[in-house]
Amino acid sequence: MKAWVLHEIGRLALEEVPVPEPGPGEVLVAVKAAGICGSDIPRIYRTGAHRHPLIPGHEFSGEVAGLGKGTDKGWLGQRVGVFPLIPCRSCSPCRRKQYEMCRNYGYLGSRQDGGFAEYVAVPEWNLIRLPQQVGFEEAAMLEPMAVAVHGMRRILPGDGAMAATSEGGEARSYKIAVCGLGTIGLLLLMFLKEAGFREIYVIGNKDFQKKMALKLGVAEEFYCDSRKQDQHSWLMERTGGAGVDCYFECVGKSETYGLAVDGTAPAGKVVLVGNPYSDMELKKEVYWKILRNQLTVFGTWNSSFTQEDRDDWHYVLKRLAQGNIDPGGMISHRFLLEELERGLRLMRDKTEDYVKVMGVFGEGRGKR
Repeated sequence: MKAWVLHEIGRLALEEVPVPEPGPGEVLVAVKAAGICGSDIPRIYRTGAHRHPLIPGHEFSGEVAGLGKGTDKGWLGQRVGVFPLIPCRSCSPCRRKQYEMCRNYGYLGSRQDGGFAEYVAVPEWNLIRLPQQVGFEEAAMLEPMAVAVHGMRRILPGDGAMAATSEGGEARSYKIAVCGLGTIGLLLLMFLKEAGFREIYVIGNKDFQKKMALKLGVAEEFYCDSRKQDQHSWLMERTGGAGVDCYFECVGKSETYGLAVDGTAPAGKVVLVGNPYSDMELKKEVYWKILRNQLTVFGTWNSSFTQEDRDDWHYVLKRLAQGNIDPGGMISHRFLLEELERGLRLMRDKTEDYVKVMGVFGEGRGKR
């Protein structure tokens, strides 16, 4: 089969490699679509993976093409999404079914071979069956969508599942800010809107981000272009000096962390979503504001997958199947498997504006 193999930092090659043999409890997935995550860029070009050689790629979907020993024969031929984290099942978080916080996990695409290939071996436990209404490209975005939902559901009233039609409910009076409109920030915005939250203040710094925010239903007066406006003054002006009840920081820089604290109302919540670009420095004045305003600061990581209806992946899948969300509109670029390195370099060098860069393998595009 063809696969993109990372031999060392910066040395990625499309090669012919053996089709993996699924072991006990594993299945063989024929990959139909694979998204490029922002974390793939430093992994390939700057920091390396946990082992080499490695086939990267953790956002993917496909069809079950083979079965290992002890697996359910009913999976054969099924269309599936894949939870990429492989928990140990024995540590303290795992015993509480908080698998995203596993202390000794494996991970497809960073610790073991992933989805930038024609086939990948996947534990049966990590599969989620796709409804007929959900295409492969949408399913390849299940992982980043679930990450966004995980952050939303951790702290918002109603478990983040308020109906958009609720009359005068808490969702309508709850003030939210989202700073940083990369893929996760935009997906978070999409799910906040779907959940019924209306007063959402959005901060970005690129023209195409504004375009996407407006497409998702954000009114122009609720969008701040931080290149042209002081975002703190803008937010204070629009909230009457009060700040917001919940501030999602989706950038990962000390400066935007400080602005999040500044923009949050007393007794409010700050959610740190963005992966850090470098060391985070907490200024004394920022620390004081956390104390004096009695703010709650949350970290959020990965997503919940327990194979139960209430986990983040099923939350997302239900809304996809109902047609409540349209993540496909965020796919800005598509590349065949043989062209995938072009997408990686585009994201690395930022030669074009992009939202979600998708690899489409075989008949993956739009296929249901």
